[in-house]
Amino acid sequence: MKKIFNYLIVALTAAVFMTSCDKVDDLPFYGNGTTPVLSASTNRVAANATDSLSQVIAFSWTDPKHATNPASYKFVLEFDSIGRNFARSVSREIIGKMSDTLLAKDINEIMLALGFDFNVEYDIQVRVTSSYGNNNERLTSEPITIKGTPYLIPPKVPVPTSGKLFLVGDATLGGWNNPVPVPTQEFARITNTLYVGVFNIVGGREYLMLPVNGDWSNKFSVPDKTVPGLNEGGDFGFNLPDNFPGPAASGTYKITVDFQQGKFKVEPFNGRLPENLYMVGDATPGGWSNPVPTPSQQFTQLNSVQFELTLGLTGARQYLFLPVNGDWGNKYAVANNTLPGLADGGYFGYNFSDNFPGPATDGTYKIEVNFGIQDPAAPGSPTAWFKTTRQ
Repeated sequence: MKKIFNYLIVALTAAVFMTSCDKVDDLPFYGNGTTPVLSASTNRVAANATDSLSQVIAFSWTDPKHATNPASYKFVLEFDSIGRNFARSVSREIIGKMSDTLLAKDINEIMLALGFDFNVEYDIQVRVTSSYGNNNERLTSEPITIKGTPYLIPPKVPVPTSGKLFLVGDATLGGWNNPVPVPTQEFARITNTLYVGVFNIVGGREYLMLPVNGDWSNKFSVPDKTVPGLNEGGDFGFNLPDNFPGPAASGTYKITVDFQQGKFKVEPFNGRLPENLYMVGDATPGGWSNPVPTPSQQFTQLNSVQFELTLGLTGARQYLFLPVNGDWGNKYAVANNTLPGLADGGYFGYNFSDNFPGPATDGTYKIEVNFGIQDPAAPGSPTAWFKTTRQ
């Protein structure tokens, strides 16, 4: 019996040994994709309103060779003006195709969203980013440049011929006094047809919008202020009978007015809007000394959300914005100062971690700041936008 048991042990050991020697197929290896190369069918678009439904430009790109079914490839085609490093880009999403054809009205809407004036030619940068459907392995092409001229589309509500817009009413701190206090009750003109302002609003009151400060003869208003939800936004028009109904609760609100669509929107403002703004840093003549010299390093407030400063800067240095001169306790900064192109402009926030990167070379620069523009990649975030331009 013992001998039979020993035979069984030997047989079992041999079976295990033979099984362990079976070759297992190699696991599949998926390499990285290839950065796509973008091209366009033309380098200039200058259509007319009568061409709105005509195909005017086609974009195509090389296969990124992601390790998945090409039908699930995700592409994001981005457009922005030269010098903004896609900080305020307009995008289109394409799934499973390596091309995108735009009608005249498509590219025209993109150019207007970028803030371009009608009948003026601009340089537009375009790039494409490929990825898996879940956004993994994002590969971004080198940008290409095309020229585009927006054509005029009549807006639903006539735009202010003054190029300005003001807020008046008992919902505002200035009440119904007209002219209104500026710059705090003036909107910023973002594009030909889009205005944005941030205001302190008294809850449960009303307001109007005026194209000329101090003039009651023309106004923007609503047809019926009793429409439910109108205190959060809706339709408006020119010289209509009712005031805008304000928000129910007092607070700071961002009001966006879109004349192209004839719509307005009211939403709580979660950013930090300063009463004053100063610039400090070794890029500035005053260095890191705080308080900074004034008025040379104090911004001028243009309206409720925009500030501007022209200053000689030392190249390859850094800086911060301060809401209170002489106070290091609070600052405006950027989240990551290594982002390519950030010296020319981008998004920043309150008490972010990094200094702003200054321009690479010495010179006189105009710094524009807009607290009414938030990062579209992070909706609702308390960010603002800046731009630096050599003079």
